[in-house]
Amino acid sequence: MKKIWGKGLGVLLLSLLFITGCQSAGDNSSEEGANAEEEHNHSHEVEIGDAPEKINVEGVSDHYHTGDLIKLTAELEEDSEFDHWHWYTRNSSDDEWEAVPELDDNKFFGDAETNGQQIIAVMFNDDHEPYAQSEVIEVVIDDHGHEHGHSHAHDEESQQIYDGYFEDEQVEDRTLGDWEGDWQSVYPLHQNGTLDEVYAHKAEESDDMTAEEYKAYYETGYVTDVHRIVIDGNEVTFFEEEEEKTGEYQYDGYEILNYEAGNRGVRFIFKLEEETEGLPTYIQFSDHSIFPTDSGHYHLYWGDDRQALLEEVEHWPTYYPSEMSEEDIVHEMIAH
Repeated sequence: MKKIWGKGLGVLLLSLLFITGCQSAGDNSSEEGANAEEEHNHSHEVEIGDAPEKINVEGVSDHYHTGDLIKLTAELEEDSEFDHWHWYTRNSSDDEWEAVPELDDNKFFGDAETNGQQIIAVMFNDDHEPYAQSEVIEVVIDDHGHEHGHSHAHDEESQQIYDGYFEDEQVEDRTLGDWEGDWQSVYPLHQNGTLDEVYAHKAEESDDMTAEEYKAYYETGYVTDVHRIVIDGNEVTFFEEEEEKTGEYQYDGYEILNYEAGNRGVRFIFKLEEETEGLPTYIQFSDHSIFPTDSGHYHLYWGDDRQALLEEVEHWPTYYPSEMSEEDIVHEMIAH
């Protein structure tokens, strides 16, 4: 049911964009060497309004709920020797377009946070001129999909909720359907070094920790032997090595947690219907949402002591859709 409504270009010319150009990284005295070793920068302005709309954007759905993952793929309608991609976003048609950092191929990953946000994909030729572009895609956030009797937060308030700032009365009960699907643990990606790129990016963006310290932090958070989880209706199946165990879980309410940083979170709790060897009595979901919405990824806590799980804040096995590739997950984490 998630979808983005695509809008055709309503104007003949888009805003001037500060986009990534190419700058020689080789010997300036050698034109061949300079062309062979280019680095991206944002050193010049380019008009892209005249580029033909020859790019189709796949991955469309009806709408998003706040915090959902936006996952798009751009495909050129014809064969081309060029592969120089950039994505641009703006919160409304009144704002300037901004290049999305780290996204330099035909895949887009981001979170649905602003209703009306616009996205466009552009391919450049070897002269750093726009060769083709997509139509403008407008993100529609609709938090009424579960037939609530009142209006949910939008825009700035939605971002506050995602960041963990909300009122108690805004929290609503959720069903296992919000997490239905086939999910993979990210711990194997942590172990094989795939996520090192993510940790390096975090270190560049923050003065708090080095990449090595981030990796140690996430080692504690991600570690788990449960490499896959499948949720179908009320049934939850845990896959651990070659074994799988399935149990039925029923909703057991939610708990609001206050964190030392000053923000808050919500755990949505489900209890095993019949005691089964090898299955936890309680599972608790945390995914930055506080009311019904399809989850893009989640942290899961499980065990037999409901209260003890609520006090666990350092170990949070994390799961993404199994259909996502390693590259997809890295892109989404960096864009997050």
